[in-house]
Amino acid sequence: MSDALPPGSTIGILGGGQLGRMLAVAAAQLGYRTHVLAPDEESVAAQTASSYTRADYHSRIVLDELAAQCDVITYEFENIAIGPVEFLAGKVPVRPGAQSLSIAQDRAREKAFVAALGGRTAPWALVETRAQLDAAIAEIGAPSILKTLRLGYDGKGQVRIRDAAEAASAWEEIGERPAILEGFVTFSHEFSIITVRGVDGSLASYPPPWNEHKDGILDKSTVPAPAEIARHWTEAAALAGRVAEALGHVGVLTLEFFATDDGPVFNEMAPRVHNSGHWTIEGAECSQFENHIRAICGLPLGSTGLTGTGIEMENLIGADADRWPELLAEPGTHLHLYGKGDARPGRKMGHVTRVKRA
Repeated sequence: MSDALPPGSTIGILGGGQLGRMLAVAAAQLGYRTHVLAPDEESVAAQTASSYTRADYHSRIVLDELAAQCDVITYEFENIAIGPVEFLAGKVPVRPGAQSLSIAQDRAREKAFVAALGGRTAPWALVETRAQLDAAIAEIGAPSILKTLRLGYDGKGQVRIRDAAEAASAWEEIGERPAILEGFVTFSHEFSIITVRGVDGSLASYPPPWNEHKDGILDKSTVPAPAEIARHWTEAAALAGRVAEALGHVGVLTLEFFATDDGPVFNEMAPRVHNSGHWTIEGAECSQFENHIRAICGLPLGSTGLTGTGIEMENLIGADADRWPELLAEPGTHLHLYGKGDARPGRKMGHVTRVKRA
């Protein structure tokens, strides 16, 4: 605790979305100030942060000013160039570090890294040319899925290939960019392991939620998970711990998995708080957001125990947020709206959590 940041210190947050918004709320609860840096014209994180700078991440003048004002810096999404993060890390602690960001930004490096630590992955191949795509389909087969190496999330940057004849259109659809071809996995459920690692190397993880998706976007997370997931908990959590240790990760780290007959199959990771952990705000004794703040500030990690017998988090996508009056009238429901403007299709506008205590 001697190296812990005292209340009143300032946490810099790179990124202006809803994850930054909820991190700022958790930080304020513990007495910290937050300074958000993002290029967005509309930043919902700025609505809850102590201060906000709208600027590009690559401005060294801006980064110098941010470092001078902050005692530690974190990030709320992984699509930030490594350069600015490494520049900041030379001036002020950045947690998690650039290594976590670098691995998570590249699907090929991510899968190879996890496999080297004993993780089970889907069959995959690196694809940097159209000829390599044809060779990968011949090796892995179809149906399969073509995923860009970078910038893919919520189903973006991904194209399903049903047979080899679709290779040309799929390659064109992803912009003829470097990618991986990934074989399909037969699974019963999708789940995630949300782990948090402290500055001192201490580890904690939450019970795995059952994650259900619609149109490539998370729809619901449910805890406790069914038996098909629960039997994979120990193995998946152990892998997440090894990944966090190998990266020297500080803060929350999320690994997504498929539940299969052969065991948990790693899908992808996020070096940050995660949508599938939003249920922890009311459903766990210490939320993922508070535990992330605790970790990066050198505080003891909080309990990940459940506050109820059953928890369900439902994302509010697009016009779903218009249901807010009825959701507020529903007993035992916790509504979170992110303060966004237009409720476009596919846009995460908020979430609602229901906790059963009987």
